[in-house]
This record gives sequence, C-alpha cells and structure tokens, in this order.
Amino acid sequence: MSVTPTTHHDRPELQAAIQQIVDSGFVGAQLRVQDRGRVWVGNAGACRLGEDEKPPTDGRFRIGSNTKTFVAALVLCLVAEGTLGLDDPVTGHLPGFGLDPAITVRMLLQHTSGVFNFTGEYDADGTFVPGVTWAGRAWVDNRFKTYRPQELVRLALSKPARFAPGTDWSYSNTNYVLARLLVEEVTGHPLAEEMHRLVLGPLALADTVVPTTETQIAEPHAHTYYRYEEAGRQKTVDVTLQNPSWISSGGDMISTTEDLHTFISALLGGRLLPAPLLAEMCTPHPKAGYGLGVFVQDIGPDGATVITHNGGIAGNAALMYSTPDGSTTLTASLTYVDDADMSLAAAFQQAIRTLLAEVFPTGAPSA
Repeated sequence: MSVTPTTHHDRPELQAAIQQIVDSGFVGAQLRVQDRGRVWVGNAGACRLGEDEKPPTDGRFRIGSNTKTFVAALVLCLVAEGTLGLDDPVTGHLPGFGLDPAITVRMLLQHTSGVFNFTGEYDADGTFVPGVTWAGRAWVDNRFKTYRPQELVRLALSKPARFAPGTDWSYSNTNYVLARLLVEEVTGHPLAEEMHRLVLGPLALADTVVPTTETQIAEPHAHTYYRYEEAGRQKTVDVTLQNPSWISSGGDMISTTEDLHTFISALLGGRLLPAPLLAEMCTPHPKAGYGLGVFVQDIGPDGATVITHNGGIAGNAALMYSTPDGSTTLTASLTYVDDADMSLAAAFQQAIRTLLAEVFPTGAPSA
C-alpha cells in the first residue's frame, strides 16, 4: 500500500529542525521521516548557493559512507548464498595483494583488519600520514581523475598496518575497497551488477546507483560546493560533478531519501538477509559500536538504540537512521560549502542531535 507523505504542517517541529540546520550554515536540507507507516518529507534552504529555489525533496545525492552499509549487505547476501564465508581469509580469494593471512571477510566489514586507511591516518603521536588527495585545491583541480580500486589498495598496503588483524578497531575505507574487489573476484561480475542483482533490484531502488567513475548525477538534485584559499582570497567551486573513484566503494554511491528509507527498513525488517546474518550485522564491536557495515548507537538512558550509518563527501552529508526493527527511519541530505578545515563539523554534529531528538523521542545520543 502506498503511503502519502504528510506536510510540515503536521509536524512543524521537523520543519523547524531543518530550518535551524540551514540557519547554522548549511546551504540546503531535505529530510524524510517514516514512523510506523506515516511519512513526513520536507526541505529548507537552497538548491543552489545564493538562489531561492529549495532543494528537491526527491533529489538524488551522493551518500558517502552510507555506501558501506550497502556493500556490507551485499557481501552478507553472498555469504547467505554460500559464495563465501564470513571467516574466510581474504587472501584466499585475493592472493595478489600480499594481505596478512589472518585478515578475514568479517574483519573487513567490521574495520578490525588493521589495514591503513588510504584517505589518511593519524599516528599515535598526532602526526597525519597522508593518503590519496581528497581535500583542498589539489582535489578540486583533479576531481575528475580516475583511480582504480587496486591502486587505492596498494597505496594503503604500502603503509604499515595499524595493528594485528582482529586485535583492535579503526575505521578504514580500504576495508570496503577490498570488499569490492572480493565481491568481483568471487562472483566474476562488477560490484554494480551484483549490487543490482541482490540489493537494488529486489528492493526496487530505481534511484540508487553505483557510479564507479561516472561524474554525473541525475536530476533532480541540489548542488554541493568546496571552498579553498587562492592568493589570500576564498574561492568557492561547485563540485556537484566529480569522479567518485577516489573513494570507490568506501563511499561512491548515489541515492535518495526515499531509497535510503526503503533500504534500511527492508534490511532491518529481514527482507534481505536471514535472521542469523542480520543479527551478526547488528552485533557491535565493543570499542566503537560498529557491527558489519552499521553503527549500533545508544540514544537514551532507557537502553534504546538506533542502527545507523552516515556519510559525508565533498559538500554533501547523508543521514540514515532506523529503529532496530526498521519501523521508524530518518533519512536526509544536507548540502554545504566544504573546506579543508571542515568548518561545519560542529554544526553537523549539532544537526544530528537536533534531528534525533525530534524523530526518536528517547532523546539525542549519549556523549
């Protein structure tokens, strides 16, 4: 049965919340809340910087690291099919990289492999060890460059491991590029093809794509921006179009708030995975609350939790939250002017707290 979205007149507190987010410095926001069958959609701010038109409520956007949840779900679908095992050594399927033989498929999905993050890492003494260029004017000028997934992995493996496999937790985009290569090796098909076969097709996610190297984003969509300093002056560039191969399956997908809702609700509702694998996916690592491609996050003193993964990529933040049964979801896109200093980081965290407090009445996540 189709559900007719209500308007902001029905839940004015949600409209006020996204307007507050825009007032804090974001260019635009689109929000979708589904609460046990009732849907609310709204928007605030601008589709383009300096213009009056609002962002489309059905707009497509780059979802950044929300991609990891899709990739994890795909890998677990292959586990359910018997194509590979969660505790298989990855090097058994990908022998050409010289991976530590102790690294398993599970460790990739849970960020416990210890493999260096190809987008850069901080050493224990606070020194930043750079990886692929993803910020500043250097990235803006080269944002249409193509990187091969193997290139990103080899860059990461040229750096020392962070820790012995399985002994600690550290978020690393490299894990999910390895997961991409793993899927392609064991199936003999491109990741995008397998994603459509096992996830996008069964859930009819027609507005969700794996672009790989495609620079375009289909209409309708809001615009995203990047700011850097040149000769002592600030320059702002529209970076809506870019080649996302620099992040690969760590964060390259495009979707909509409705498709994100459908995906996370179906996933947690048991429509993609058998119950034992879904339970493994939502079992958090004690250090970071990270399961297999999702965070399991406490949101109140009564023990209530949400299942979530957010993403940020070059002027776009994507939010995806759900109750563990998939009955209540919050999906959103926030557009902004990005910069190397991540000037809106504090405002972004406040935006999340504001939205969670409104949508999940047990309150904002504990500190």
